[in-house]
Parts: sequence; C-alpha cells; structure tokens
Amino acid sequence: MADNKIHTKPIVEETMNQANQTKPNYKKIGKTILWCMLAVATVVLFGAAMQKKEQQLCADIKIDITGTEKEMFINENDVIDLINASGNIKERKMAAVDLKVLEAALQKNIWIKQANLFFDNKKILHVNIEEREPIARVFTEDGESFYVDSTGLRLPLSEKLSAKVPVFTGFPTNKTILSNPDSVLLNELTEIGKYIYADSFWMAQVSQINITPQATFELIPLIGNQVIVLGNADNIEDKFNRLYTFYKQAWLQNGINTYSKINVQYNNQIVAVKRGKENIVADSSAAAIQPNIISNNKLNKQDSLQLPTKPIQAVNKIKNNTEQNKQSKVALSNSRKLLKPIKGKSALIESQPKAVLNKRN
Repeated sequence: MADNKIHTKPIVEETMNQANQTKPNYKKIGKTILWCMLAVATVVLFGAAMQKKEQQLCADIKIDITGTEKEMFINENDVIDLINASGNIKERKMAAVDLKVLEAALQKNIWIKQANLFFDNKKILHVNIEEREPIARVFTEDGESFYVDSTGLRLPLSEKLSAKVPVFTGFPTNKTILSNPDSVLLNELTEIGKYIYADSFWMAQVSQINITPQATFELIPLIGNQVIVLGNADNIEDKFNRLYTFYKQAWLQNGINTYSKINVQYNNQIVAVKRGKENIVADSSAAAIQPNIISNNKLNKQDSLQLPTKPIQAVNKIKNNTEQNKQSKVALSNSRKLLKPIKGKSALIESQPKAVLNKRN
C-alpha cells in the first residue's frame, strides 16, 4: 500500500500541471487584444489626419534658388509662373497637387538644373531650385552668341541681364547638333572658361579668347598689347601658372608692352617675342624657340623663381645665323601659320569681341 501511494503522487502532480498549462491565460490575451486595438486606432487616426490634410488648400509657396552666386537668370516670379501654368496652386487642394509633375515641368526650363518640391506641416509648398550658371559666352563665326555652363550645355542669351563671363570668339558653328571636332572644341572651351571664371585675377585680366582656324586658343589681355598663345586646353592650370610667373617677374623687369607675343602652349617653357622682332622670329622661329625658354620648375602663384632679365636676348643673334636658318627652313614654313599678325582694332579700345567687329567691317 505504501508503494502505491508513492507512485500515485507524482502522477497526480503531473496531471495538475497539464491542466494548468491548458487553462487559458486571460491576462496575456487581454494585453494582446489591447495592443491590437491601439494599433488599429493609430492607423485609423493617421489615415483620417492625412485625408484631412490633403483636403486642405495650399497656404503659401516658398521658393529657394541656389546654384549661382553672381547673376540670376530665373527669379521667383518666373518659378511662380511656371508652377501656376495649369492653375493657381493656392486655390487647389494639397491632394490635387502632383509634385512630380510640377518638378518635371520646372526642369524643362533650360535655366533650371534641378527642382525639388514638398509640402510642410503648415501647408506651405517649398520649391527648391538649382539654377544653371553660365561660365563663358561664345560668339560664332556668323556673329551668333550663346552661353555655356560648367557641363558644356549651351544656354540662350537672356533679355534680363548679361553675364560677366569670359568671352570666346570664332566658334565654327551655331548648329544644335555638333560634329565630333566641334564637340571636342566646345569641351576644351568649357574647361578654359571654368578656370578663368573661377579665378578673380584672370577674370580681371582676360579681355577675350580667340579660337584660331587650327582649333587652338589665343588670349587677348585687358592690360598689355600682346597675344598669348594657349594652344589647346591640356594642362590649362600649368599654362596659366607659368604665365602668371612671367607677369610677376619678367614684365616687372622689362615692361608690360615689351613683348608682342607670349606662347605658353609648350610644356615646361614660355616662348616670348619682343615687339619689333616679329619678322625675325617668323624667319627663324626654330632657332629662336630654345633661347626663348623660361623653365617651369613647378611654377605657381606663390613661387619667387628668378627669371632671366632678358628671356629672349638670343633673338638678336639670329640675324647673323644664316646657316642655322637654312637648316630649319622646313620647320619655319610650318610655323608661319601660327605667327600671322592679328587683324582688327585693339581689344583695349573696342568693347565688343573682334569676331563681331570683323563681321561688321
């Protein structure tokens, strides 16, 4: 009998535990139901609030235009006109305003690079505009004109204002679709324009940049009566650094108008031609190139490199060096094209680009 009691007790305890486990936990169930009810209520209230908000009218429009520091070719009134093209936004329900459609409509304007629109909690429509900024003005051979921005995109002239940007003359065409050589030329023009536009010194010093028939660039300074040969847009920063060093030291010693032509298109050197010696150099350019060198030992605007007092003094020796002239006859015939005198009036006197003046004359 004792043994039966011992074996029966664990069985009874196990049976009771199983009964307790199968008994519903009303407390836990109640908490779960409560959380579900709160979640449903939150969704319902949020939906009602959103529906109520969307039924409200636009209270105001706030416009912010960025992307340009100097001139604004599109203003707040222009943006408002574009937004209200299909109806007054302030008289429309917020739910009826398709922000994506408005953004696409704004970005069709050539002067708008990017548009972003959104409503805040005060029912104000925020319109953030990034404007395109011209970095150069280009005159074609036919006298037409347009701007380009930092990406090389051609922009139309504006009736509101004229941008103070570097001026390029002699671009071959005004066609919408450019040939491959003209497209390459426009890209090089853009690189040179960006560099000059970003530098206050060169913006003040450069009068215009002429595009030659060989698709190279010649700079006409505002101060000084010289032609500065840049060549193409390769290593443009290095070319302007060498030219700046030449300005800072060689011209201080010899005078601004001592030279008629300065050539920085060759790597690590500057070729300078004294005024009055143009014909000599034209007949002996191959012999003159080496004496007319100013080394570029990592030149920049902070360098204090001591340049020769007379960087082209060897030009005077060319007259008697006839034998050397004969040896360079082939090279000279090719170089005459690059040394033609510039036609037209001085850029210091005329305010309009020479391409326009030549066409009128």
